[in-house]
Amino acid sequence: MSVPCSKSLVGLALASVLATGCEPPPVVPTADQRQNQKLARIDGQVVVQSRARGNAIVLLYDAERPPPPQGAGRPVSFTVIPAQQLFGPAEPGSSGPFTAPFSFSLVAPGRYLLRGFIDADTCLAVASPCHGPDFIPWYSITGEPNAGDVGGAAVDPITRVPRVVEVAVGPDGVPQAATGVSVSFSDSNTVPERPAFRVEGGTSFNPTSGPKRLELWPLQVNEGVVSIHAHTPTMLVRYVDDNADGVPDDADGNGQPELWPRVLVRKLADGEGLSAAQKLADENDLDRDGLLDAVGTDYPRADGTSDGLPDQVVLAATLAPDPALMDALRNPDGTPRMYPVPVSSLGVLVLPQALDVRNPLKREALKSVPSGRYAITLVQFTGQTWRVPNELSPTLALEDGLPPVESQSFVLEVP
Repeated sequence: MSVPCSKSLVGLALASVLATGCEPPPVVPTADQRQNQKLARIDGQVVVQSRARGNAIVLLYDAERPPPPQGAGRPVSFTVIPAQQLFGPAEPGSSGPFTAPFSFSLVAPGRYLLRGFIDADTCLAVASPCHGPDFIPWYSITGEPNAGDVGGAAVDPITRVPRVVEVAVGPDGVPQAATGVSVSFSDSNTVPERPAFRVEGGTSFNPTSGPKRLELWPLQVNEGVVSIHAHTPTMLVRYVDDNADGVPDDADGNGQPELWPRVLVRKLADGEGLSAAQKLADENDLDRDGLLDAVGTDYPRADGTSDGLPDQVVLAATLAPDPALMDALRNPDGTPRMYPVPVSSLGVLVLPQALDVRNPLKREALKSVPSGRYAITLVQFTGQTWRVPNELSPTLALEDGLPPVESQSFVLEVP
């Protein structure tokens, strides 16, 4: 008699446990803001009219922080559409159009820009020398389009200006997905070689001695995942014409027309205990996210005042208007050539003037040039950039499986 009774009690207990287990556990908000975020998505189609073949890379930017050449923003996210999904069995040489879907999930409310490129496998075209797909997002030297890649963007279908895609919040407080976005790619946007360079002229800069001249020469690397200037070791220079009136711009009114590429000399992080990778970071941006840290170094302004906020220190610098360079930019009749011109090298003048460019619209002159290490960056009219020092520095390259290049460890040092 006791056995059936025992079994019935066990069965009743098990049923109670199962019944309890089927009820959803209570969920309550926490103090973790990440768990309380309401997010949406951006999706649509990439549309490609190109003979290039390769993965399509779509990059998402905050519209308030556009990428070069308009700004210095970095992608907040990216997605990759495999070449096989995009091009399928299409015949070589066919220009399409080809389409494939893309999507960004977990997108916060805001305004965004979408840019991208076809990461071309030039070996499929039997080019020699050639390179396969070489986009690796984790390194500055492999995270941008290279020669032969085809650029793209989300643009207004009528004006062709970059389209701002908004993830808005609905009346119920829930972010609304942005759908049906087209990102267009065309062979007319095939990009040139990146402005990769090595520096000659010495690493020491004493501001009391006046401007310092550096010579930038095209960097040639064709090893592993890095293929730079494999064909013609030249650099491109061009007049700035932002208003597209066919006349070189002189925005600062100094009588010298402005040129691409632009030169940026920015102060690097210094201090005890920094890793080799952290020594590539800008001062006051140790996490390398492109945003100034909440706490950092502040330098006195020219008038002796200080705002108490971390500074973004750059040195004034420009391309040297050498006669040979200016001659290359003139037609035989003396009129300016308003298209890119290849040159064998570029002279750069670094001036003994430091600026805080935390607010790009209000650059503040500093009282003196802060001592420390400075990186040199070229920004091309295509938005492509190159900076030294970078991950090809021997102390980093071997660790990351990249080809070591001694010239890419160059820094400008102010005592």
